[in-house]
This record gives sequence, structure tokens and C-alpha cells, in this order.
Amino acid sequence: MDAFIDTFFNIDIMRQAFPLLMKGAWITLQLCAFVIILGLLGGLALALAAVSPRGWLRWSAVIYIDFFRALPPLVLLIFVYSGLPFAGINLSPFVAVIVAFLLNNSSYFAEVFRAGINSIPKGQTEAARATGLSPAQTMTYVVLPQAVRNVLPDLLSNTVEVVKLTSLASVVSLSELLYSANMARSVTYNSSPLVLAALLYLAVLWPLVRVVSRYQRGLAVH
Repeated sequence: MDAFIDTFFNIDIMRQAFPLLMKGAWITLQLCAFVIILGLLGGLALALAAVSPRGWLRWSAVIYIDFFRALPPLVLLIFVYSGLPFAGINLSPFVAVIVAFLLNNSSYFAEVFRAGINSIPKGQTEAARATGLSPAQTMTYVVLPQAVRNVLPDLLSNTVEVVKLTSLASVVSLSELLYSANMARSVTYNSSPLVLAALLYLAVLWPLVRVVSRYQRGLAVH
């Protein structure tokens, strides 16, 4: 039992590794901010294109969404970071992670937004147009507010997945939380830094998971 505690819950090693892990956590938070915000904006743009009456625009968006949802994010990340340099496109690890995760997550957010838009009865759109609103005004003031409210739990769930997805950035040697913890483990020959990293992830993600669950229960009651 003492060996187990010393290997996984060594407080002295955790204390020594904590500053390094906090630097990694800061990079993880920056990644999350970029990927979530850009992913939401890109997903909304794709969803609007996917419900467009223009066939070429609609099908282009659908192909994009299906392709990047089907492509594993780790494969996409390695391609962006290690494959694009052969075409003369060299990206830093931070930018490569943002680009790869943006391509992946915008497709998931787009599918959520599209489901929300399609959940609004066509009668509301027709009624809004009858009052003199333009198609853009109808989408902005009538459809989107209701659509976002309908799919908010799914948007929050995707946001949680984005935070967990950032751990993949360690494969391109980006000094985010997991990479920093693994470096501390390799120096100390002890797994306590990995446990500390898991606790930090839990501290960030558990409140988000509870918010999603509580919101979903509230919707079920109503």
C-alpha cells in the first residue's frame, strides 16, 4: 500500500511538478479558448450553409461536415503538423493543433447547429417572412435564438469534449497539461504528476459535466 501511494500520490513530487503543470494548464486553456470560439463560429457558418437553398453551397457544407466528422482527430493533427511541411506549409505546434481541432470541431458544432435549425417549424419562418422580415433577419431574430436554446445541452457537451481533446496535442510536443505531466513523470520516475494532471482536468471538467446534466434534467422536467 505504501508503495502504491508513493508511486501515484507522492505529495512532494506533486508539489515540485505543480508549477510546470500549471504552465501546461495555461496553454491548455488557451487552446480551449481558440478552438471553442472558432469552432462555434465556424460551425454556425457551416450550419447556415448546410441549410442554404443554394444547392452547391449546401452540398459543399454537407461534404465538409461529413468528411471531418469521419476523420479521426489524431490522424488530422498528425497530417497538419507532419504532413503539410512536405507541401512547404510549416506550422508551429500551437497553430497546428488549433487548425486541426478547428477543422474537426467545427464540423461537430455545425451538425448540432443544423439539428437545432431544422427543429424549428417552417411555419415560424413563413410567419416571420409574412411580417416583412428578410431571410437574414428571420434567421437571426426568429430561428437561431430558438435553435440554440434547443441544442444548448449538445453544444455544452461538445465543449467538454473539446477540453478533453486538447490532451492529444501532446503528440506534437506542445507543452500543454498532459505533455508537461509526462515530462515531469520522466524526470521523477514517478506517476504522481500524471495523477495530478488528471485531478486538474477533473477540476475543470467536472463542473461543466454537472452543468450539462442539470440543464438536461431541467429540459426533461419541462
